[in-house]
Amino acid sequence: MEIVLIANILIIVLEIMGFSNSFNRGIKVLTFYTQLSNIITTISSVFFIINRYAVFTTVLRYLSTVMLTMTVLITVFVLVPSGAGFKNMMLSGNGLFHHTLCPAISITSYILWEQHSRMWGIPVAVTAVYGIVLLYLNYIEKVDGPYPFFRVHNMKAAVTAAWMVALIVLITGLSWGITLIR
Repeated sequence: MEIVLIANILIIVLEIMGFSNSFNRGIKVLTFYTQLSNIITTISSVFFIINRYAVFTTVLRYLSTVMLTMTVLITVFVLVPSGAGFKNMMLSGNGLFHHTLCPAISITSYILWEQHSRMWGIPVAVTAVYGIVLLYLNYIEKVDGPYPFFRVHNMKAAVTAAWMVALIVLITGLSWGITLIR
């Protein structure tokens, strides 16, 4: 069996293990970008196993790669330093699966062995829609966070705007950068 198929099967198994720790939150789990990026990764790996050459599969694997990269960077450079703790976020519970193992295997598989997509705008659009929805839900106080930069009632509008610009610039840079790898 090819290493790329083994990688995608392993991704699915590890994602299921990670989700077993996180779906006890119910629908709230969908407010986390981490969970959404890992759900997309699971679906993309299933499609990869079914038909790796379909354009849809290639785009979905690309979307998952960019979103997972964003997830890891925000976790390591924002959440961990803000007090969440490296061990807690990266090495235990569903963090071990969704912040470390699945991203490492999935990103490596996509970059080294899979067909690439150049549809850089898709991860930017998905992330922008996610951000707008979470900002709105925080504004109307239906959701708290789940990340500090969405807590609009705890920050000045200029700080919220700066965070949103920084996150869109980051996802755009990642989207472009990952398309340039091959």
